[in-house]
Amino acid sequence: MTTRPFTVADVMTTKVVAVRPDTAFKEIAAAMERWKVTALPVLEGEGRVVGVVSEADLLLKEEFHDRHIGMVEQLRRRDATAKAGSDRAAELMTTPAVTVRPEASLPRAARVMATRRVKRLPVVDADGMIQGVVSRSDLLKVFLRSDEELADEVRRDVVGHLFPLSRDRIEISVEAGVVTLTGDVRDSTLVPLAERLTRAVEGVVDVRCALTLATGA
Repeated sequence: MTTRPFTVADVMTTKVVAVRPDTAFKEIAAAMERWKVTALPVLEGEGRVVGVVSEADLLLKEEFHDRHIGMVEQLRRRDATAKAGSDRAAELMTTPAVTVRPEASLPRAARVMATRRVKRLPVVDADGMIQGVVSRSDLLKVFLRSDEELADEVRRDVVGHLFPLSRDRIEISVEAGVVTLTGDVRDSTLVPLAERLTRAVEGVVDVRCALTLATGA
């Protein structure tokens, strides 16, 4: 296989909107509204990520705005009530931040988002310095690859690699990201692998494999 799998670095946004630990509540809310984002990394120094402040963090102030908070609730939701009474990013942010490295695979980034229930991840280098931000929509960019591009990659890196002697008898068609493989091959034991590798091509939505053993093979 010759094609390098897509990584977070391939799809992340490098223009990062961020705040500092001393950024005020209203400035944070204004930045979220202006840039249409739901969370912002909090940076200190030359760009080291120390936390993330999200809409959920800010909404705690509204949740507890007109309520008397009893002692039991203060103890049970200590972090939430503390944030509700705060007005700076340093006290509002979630720390340590959930981050991902630029070289991480897209499936890994997606799993982190799902398990940690976040929509955006700061992308950091080995020293924790900000490199970009990756969002759910960024991870979907691979599905915008054209059908022609997908067909070319499958032809070159799957069919050409597994079936060098049968490649001219294999037809590859792609419609709306769905790949169909038809034709006959000399080694039918490789057919399941061909389907699996085709499905692993970034941007492929589904695979329909109709490869059969060549007569007399």
